[in-house]
Amino acid sequence: MNRLIQGIQQFQRDVFPANRELFARLASGQKPEALFIACSDSRVSLEWITQCGPGDLFVCRNAGNMAPRFSRGDDVSATIEYAVSALGVRDIVVCGHSDCGAMKALLNPASLKDMPHVKSWLRNASEARLALRKAQLSQPSAETLVTLTKLNVRLQLDRLSVHPKVQTQLRAKALELHGWYYQIDTGEVEAWQAAEDRWVAVRESRHGLAIGAPQVSQVVGRA
Repeated sequence: MNRLIQGIQQFQRDVFPANRELFARLASGQKPEALFIACSDSRVSLEWITQCGPGDLFVCRNAGNMAPRFSRGDDVSATIEYAVSALGVRDIVVCGHSDCGAMKALLNPASLKDMPHVKSWLRNASEARLALRKAQLSQPSAETLVTLTKLNVRLQLDRLSVHPKVQTQLRAKALELHGWYYQIDTGEVEAWQAAEDRWVAVRESRHGLAIGAPQVSQVVGRA
């Protein structure tokens, strides 16, 4: 905690004064470029990955970067609704990552015997686990966790695409969905290209192609 307090002091002493005009603009409102639905994992720093600053990203973080089925009163659904309707974001990114603890737990449910709430939350990714079995990749291997994590990103994109506010904006071509996978140890980011049924380096990706392929529950091939 002392290190955090020292960080605040450094921010107030050095960073804030050097960016006073920026913070004055931010104080009058926000206009983020994109909504990120990302994992709570402390190693995933979206601002570092994208090299964005304050006010650029509207972020919803939870275990396993989930976008549960639309439900009134659900906090993730409320965040999505606000980002689309009030802030007018033009892009939503679901960002999974390597070595994800939520995905590890999904592969090993027994590890959650003392965490019933986490176990319940991970039901939001159960279809990704089922798709993994259909792909006959349920036996643990070096690629199993990566495959499941990518399937989960695609599942959450499927869920997002039928969120009422999102669906309206998609039909109006005023919004695009993106699925990303971040490799922590290399810094690489891959993007899901639904029309091509494959993952590519994000620098090679084309916008607006994160949806359109068969839903994850129908997947029997590659992640």
